[in-house]
Amino acid sequence: MEGTGIDDPIPLSALQHAVYCMRQAALIHIERLWEENRFTAEGRVLHEVAHEPGLRRQRGLRRVTALPLASKRLNLSGVADLVEFRAGPDGETPFPVEYKRGKAKLHRADEVQLCAQALCLEEMTGRPVPEGALFYAEKKRRLAVPFDADLRRLTEATAFQFGELFTAGRTPRAIWRADRCRACSLIELCRPKAAGKSAIAFRARAIAAALDEAASEDAGGEAKKD
Repeated sequence: MEGTGIDDPIPLSALQHAVYCMRQAALIHIERLWEENRFTAEGRVLHEVAHEPGLRRQRGLRRVTALPLASKRLNLSGVADLVEFRAGPDGETPFPVEYKRGKAKLHRADEVQLCAQALCLEEMTGRPVPEGALFYAEKKRRLAVPFDADLRRLTEATAFQFGELFTAGRTPRAIWRADRCRACSLIELCRPKAAGKSAIAFRARAIAAALDEAASEDAGGEAKKD
C-alpha cells in the first residue's frame, strides 16, 4: 500500500491502538478498515457525547470539551474529550481527561493515549502537564494518571514506532494473542490464526480433503449399485 505521506499527522487514538496491537493500529489508520462490535459501539457513543464542543467556567477552573490538539515534534493530532485548565499562582495548568467505556485495563494503552494529549498540550501551551485522568463509564469515576518519565518514554516510543509504519503505509503481520485477539472487532479481517501458515501446506490439505470426499461419494455410489 502507498505511504500515507510524511506530512500526514498521526491520530492520537492510533497510539492507543498501537499499544494494544500494532497491526490493529495499522489496519485502522493505514488500511482504513473497521468493524463495529458491542464494545466499540458503546465507546463511540460515549465519545460522541464527550466531543460536543463547549466551555464552562468555575472558580479557579476552566473546562473545555472537544479541544483540538497537535504536536509537530511527534507529528500527532486529535481531539481531547475534556481539558480542565486549573488556575494557579503562575497561570493555568492543563489537566486532560479522556472518557472510556468499561474499566481500567491491565495494559497501558489508555494511559499512552492520555499522555500523548499531555505532550500536545505542553507543546501548545508551553506549560508543564504533570497529570491527567481517565474516566471509566462502567465505574463512573476518574482514575488519576501521573505523566512520569516511564509513561512519557513509552508514549514517545510508540509515536515514533507507529509513525514509521504510518509514513511507509506498512501493516505488520498478524500474531495470535488470545487475551487480545478475541476481544478485537477486527479479528475476522485480521485472521491472526491464519497468519504465518504455509499456503502450500494449506492447499495440499484442501486438495487431500476434496479427494477424500470424492472417494467417499464414489464408494457410496458403488455400494448402492451392489
